[in-house]
Amino acid sequence: MEQSWPGVRGKRVLITGGTGGIGLAAAEALAARGARLAIVARNAARAADAVTRIAAAGGPGTEVDVLTADLSSLAEVRGLAKEALSRYERIDVLANNAGAFYVARQLSPDGVELTWAVNHLAPFLLTALLLDRLKASAPARIITTSSAAHRGAHIPWGDLRADGPYRGFARYGQSKLANILFTAELARRLEGTGVTATCFHPGFVGTGFGKNNGGLTAAAFALLGPLTRRPARGADTLVWLADAPEAGRSTGQYFIDRRPAQAAVDPEAARRLWAESEAAVNRTEPSGI
Repeated sequence: MEQSWPGVRGKRVLITGGTGGIGLAAAEALAARGARLAIVARNAARAADAVTRIAAAGGPGTEVDVLTADLSSLAEVRGLAKEALSRYERIDVLANNAGAFYVARQLSPDGVELTWAVNHLAPFLLTALLLDRLKASAPARIITTSSAAHRGAHIPWGDLRADGPYRGFARYGQSKLANILFTAELARRLEGTGVTATCFHPGFVGTGFGKNNGGLTAAAFALLGPLTRRPARGADTLVWLADAPEAGRSTGQYFIDRRPAQAAVDPEAARRLWAESEAAVNRTEPSGI
């Protein structure tokens, strides 16, 4: 499936959502393995703290770059890709890790429902814009953070904008299903290129996730704290998918705790979602992806 892969030492790893939670834990672990990190951040102060932690985990000589972008904005995703392409001659691993959950319907700067914008359209567009660089860097890996929340979800083909009755948890599940369908179709399109595409469920991890909603939702997440995994455990499969030579033997698959897990993928739905997503991102940029 993939050419020889000795691990991430010396390789360029670009990870979104790298300033906290699973993303920061993964960045620390990958830095300890000698990777050259580039983390995507929205907040300069949080980015500075993350760089300090990642550098400490990696030890002397650790390379950590920061790229700034609000992933809810397609224009900023395009700017992020442009900056990454200008900085890096190689991108060996792209980790689409950033994610969000909104209990009430909100819109992105592009007028897209916010959960869909951040969790699906942002990684879809960023991957598409970096794909030629990843192919040129082969062997390379694309990893997307999904969730078991996809179970029981369906893509709402008649209401992708979520204009109808809105349920935050249901919408989150739809976006995580979209991650799995995206991975399957991406892997199909990448056959023979030396670039693999995988996704994974990190488990229920104790991070700041969901607390942005405030009120009862934040309180519920806080109460569930004792049942959650630590970020390092949640990040373990991401780190394994990025680093382990044997992980390169799989593409298009969904993993839980380093093991392939069953996720029903309808190839026709995956192709349709790709076409719908391509149209959605191109509506804000007529020149196309």
